[in-house]
Amino acid sequence: MIARTWSGQTPASKATEYMQYLTDTGVKDCLATKGNRGVRVLRRVTPEGNAEFLFISYWESLDSIRSFAGENVEKAVYYPEDKEFLLALEPSVVHYEVSDFGLRDNQSK
Repeated sequence: MIARTWSGQTPASKATEYMQYLTDTGVKDCLATKGNRGVRVLRRVTPEGNAEFLFISYWESLDSIRSFAGENVEKAVYYPEDKEFLLALEPSVVHYEVSDFGLRDNQSK
């Protein structure tokens, strides 16, 4: 499995609205693409007052990533309104090979 990671920042005042926009665009499109194994979005407010997002999507293969991102899998995918929220448009993403050790919830031993 491959994890595709992207990060971006918005002003903290736009964080909730951007999370909804991200859910309606990137999350929705990733989940609808054959070979996608799931998405996680992490958010935190920095001491400088910005909201930082880390978007992690999980994929079966580079070919499945190409179905979402196009031929250049290293290039970040943006949607029309991203520029209204984001402080900068990072040009690329990072891919990682995933070793899955499982996640535990609060009810696990």
